[in-house]
Amino acid sequence: MKIYVIGIGLIGGSMALDIKSLNPDATIFGIDNNENHLQEAITLGVVDVAGNMEDLVSADFVIVSVPVDVAMEVLPTVLDAIGDNTIVFEVGSTKMPICEAVANHPKRRNFIATHPIAGTEFSGPSAAIRGLFQGKTNIICEVEKTAFKLQEKALQLFAAMGMRIRYMDPKSHDKHIAYVSHLSHISSFMLGKTVIDKEKHEQDIFDMAGSGFESTVRLAKSSPAMWTPIFKQNRKQVMKTLEEYISNLSKFKELLEKEDYDAIYNEMQSVNKIKEILNGMNVKK
Repeated sequence: MKIYVIGIGLIGGSMALDIKSLNPDATIFGIDNNENHLQEAITLGVVDVAGNMEDLVSADFVIVSVPVDVAMEVLPTVLDAIGDNTIVFEVGSTKMPICEAVANHPKRRNFIATHPIAGTEFSGPSAAIRGLFQGKTNIICEVEKTAFKLQEKALQLFAAMGMRIRYMDPKSHDKHIAYVSHLSHISSFMLGKTVIDKEKHEQDIFDMAGSGFESTVRLAKSSPAMWTPIFKQNRKQVMKTLEEYISNLSKFKELLEKEDYDAIYNEMQSVNKIKEILNGMNVKK
């Protein structure tokens, strides 16, 4: 089995580690425009050897795990180079622009649009984790446009990694992920910015930062090189979520101004049901 990973970071690297565990005889080829990343991935054993685009014709799987703006440029080139039995999947956090970019490609049937809902705030080859996808949801869009035999090939691999599959159209995916992922990252980045700006004048502010602050701003450690293109591609959906979020923050501020603490209590109590939702999610996992 020949696996090519284009972009060897957290997701692509973690997939490479899982595939190697499941198929010890597989050869994992790494392709990355950052030579230091590629060499680090080889040294860490995330991939076996360096690969090149010219050899994709012999690939069984091609995993495209680059920033979403780069993916739109890379995917048509990848599809041009692959063989008839190669399955290509891209794992980014936006799906509609990606699907549109390959909609009319002659080898569209060889592509499956996926988004594994897994990850950490870290990036690069050293961030790769074996078993990252166990029990995680993998969103697949436009599955009907992928050749059935190649669908089966990909789905068997995802199942072996321990992923649960959910099918969704690209527009719905981008709308929903704006709420549960993209907005979370913006909130984290901007909370971090607010505190850093204040810290310039109060050097001891971080001495008072507890685990709640740390967990809330954890996502602010995420790569801007990855997230800026995501916000750009999903701009309209992200703006809608921001409008709703800002509206809720403004309402909370108004309640404080009015000293309406009963209303503040009721607002927070109504949101406490999030515990039941999250507990339900953990049970499913």
